[in-house]
Amino acid sequence: MGGGGEGASGQELSTDNVKGIVLALLSSGFIGASFIIKKKGLRRAAVASGVRAGVGGYSYLMEPLWWVGMITMIVGEVANFVAYAFAPAVLVTPLGALSIIVSAVLAHFILNERLHALGVLGCVMCIAGSVVIVIHAPQEQEITSVREIWNMATQPAFLLYVVSVIVIVFVLVFYFSPLYGQSNVLIYTAICSLMGSLSVMSVKALGTSLKLTFEGTNQLIYPETWFFMLVVATCVLTQMNYLNKALDTFNTAIVSPIYYVMFTTLTILASVIMFKDWSGQSPGSIISEICGLIVVLSGTILLHVTKDYERIPQSRSVYAPLSPSLTTRLNGELLKHIEDEKNSDEEKALRRQEMY
Repeated sequence: MGGGGEGASGQELSTDNVKGIVLALLSSGFIGASFIIKKKGLRRAAVASGVRAGVGGYSYLMEPLWWVGMITMIVGEVANFVAYAFAPAVLVTPLGALSIIVSAVLAHFILNERLHALGVLGCVMCIAGSVVIVIHAPQEQEITSVREIWNMATQPAFLLYVVSVIVIVFVLVFYFSPLYGQSNVLIYTAICSLMGSLSVMSVKALGTSLKLTFEGTNQLIYPETWFFMLVVATCVLTQMNYLNKALDTFNTAIVSPIYYVMFTTLTILASVIMFKDWSGQSPGSIISEICGLIVVLSGTILLHVTKDYERIPQSRSVYAPLSPSLTTRLNGELLKHIEDEKNSDEEKALRRQEMY
């Protein structure tokens, strides 16, 4: 089974890869649907209270439908977390773009938010690119201890990447952010993306440790497991802070595609360096994966820029997603926390019913 050469590296999916793909697809489905459910809950709460979430209302916390959406999103985030324990980040991360497709399609049919021709093209591109990535995905190498991951994390090449990220983040935070953070969207999004690439590596390490623990090989006795947990917490909190700054300062239609492209690219780069995802793969498979990734990124950008953002006010109250893979979640954050400037026909009808 081990000498498949090109075929084994590019055409045959291991059991773990299949599990990771299924979990990533389930994650995208749950998260994409959660955006729509929560927006329906927000609309109901706005009609009942007269105060929308976008202007500071919190009545949605008493709306059961909104909580159904929140629980759905949490289930999706957990599935995404577990997916990283089975499949390489170069496979799992791009598949997150499918949650945007799910939310866009459901919004078209349920919320009457028009999906234009270029948006449909973007959906097709995301699906096609994802299929290419899945077909040519690298095999996840067998890991038997968190200390193996620690050795990968402390190899010179990845340490150089980590030091570079930390130095760049510090320069951005303490020099460029005070000067240009309010005028240049790249400052905050770069901080989120750089920290996000480290958080995903730590999430993968932590997820693998927990998987081994549940399989009977306790990894909680090793300090490396707890160190990765600390890194996850630190990176995610930093991401949340600067993502909120970016969304609070700039239009979501600008932040979303820039952040998704930067985050996905840096995460895959970090994974390739740390986990040697492309080691043993043929040049053809690697080129195919890169092409598939470019198609997914391009499709995601098309989906964002063709949505009817021009009539949606700039965000002033946006919360970051639960997991560091947030990245594909920005479209949903907009749906979750911003109501349309004009009331929908559904809201008008409900108001008429209340009046009579």
